[in-house]
Amino acid sequence: MSRKSQHIQIRVAPAQKAAIRRQAAAAGLDLSSHILARLVPPPRNRFSELLGVLASADHRFVLAELNDFLAECPPILFPAAVAVAPPGSLEPYLQNYVAAMVEQAAALKGVSPPEWTRSVTPLAEPHFATPMAGLRLYLLWSAPVPFKCRNIFVDSGIGARV
Repeated sequence: MSRKSQHIQIRVAPAQKAAIRRQAAAAGLDLSSHILARLVPPPRNRFSELLGVLASADHRFVLAELNDFLAECPPILFPAAVAVAPPGSLEPYLQNYVAAMVEQAAALKGVSPPEWTRSVTPLAEPHFATPMAGLRLYLLWSAPVPFKCRNIFVDSGIGARV
């Protein structure tokens, strides 16, 4: 998360400020955090947005964006950000890929993965990142554990770019 080094000033009526303070207190936030959370949606919205476009777009690009999001999401925000499961309409390969990414990111951040990852049934057949048979032994060895457990064999995981 970037360091806050700028400020914004707005004028409101006293009654408006009091109402915003009450809302912030009810949310357990200070005034600035409450307003910022309303203006810049929390990470859960970004995760849900990426899951929503995963089936309709070139999944390689969306998975790359998801990789960046999961790598950059602070540990304190991570459990809430990934609490929503991928849509059931998503093909099993993508459901497993997302679950593996979330599980690996959770492990790297020292937090528990969300419950929904346990309900995603691993693929019945192995899926290799390349059709080149000569690289399969390497992928079997190098794939991150959460991906191996889901029968997906890739050469890198969260935070890495190929």
